[in-house]
Amino acid sequence: MTDEIRRPAPITLRVGEGRDALMPTFYERVGGRATFERLVRVFYQGVANDPPLLALYPEEELEGAIQRLTGFLEQYWGGPGTYSEQRGHPRLRMRHLPFAVDRDAHDRWLRHMRTAVDSLGLPEQDAATLWAYLERAADAMVNTAG
Repeated sequence: MTDEIRRPAPITLRVGEGRDALMPTFYERVGGRATFERLVRVFYQGVANDPPLLALYPEEELEGAIQRLTGFLEQYWGGPGTYSEQRGHPRLRMRHLPFAVDRDAHDRWLRHMRTAVDSLGLPEQDAATLWAYLERAADAMVNTAG
């Protein structure tokens, strides 16, 4: 007997013979980057026409925000990790602290996001899964009374 500690081999779950996932990620199931780009662009069309919400965005041009949110969402739902490679850990709450996000901003954000989610025509369960996350995320961003 040796003093060496034997560790079991790592286990990889849900993969087929070719090492591909047996079940697609949510990202793949709903259509990948194209779906998240559509979601975010429809959302920001609403933001662009909502002066109180638009005032929270530090950029005059929203393309940077569009790219960041698209990258974040695609990574969160199982797509490429480009967001973290370019920007580091998401730290959503910390990144939003410089902005006074009150209940009104929360409600406006969710109204535009609801329109965007509905525009995708996702199967009911996928839409509900996405919406539940977006509601939790919006709730977490509120950082001031008002």
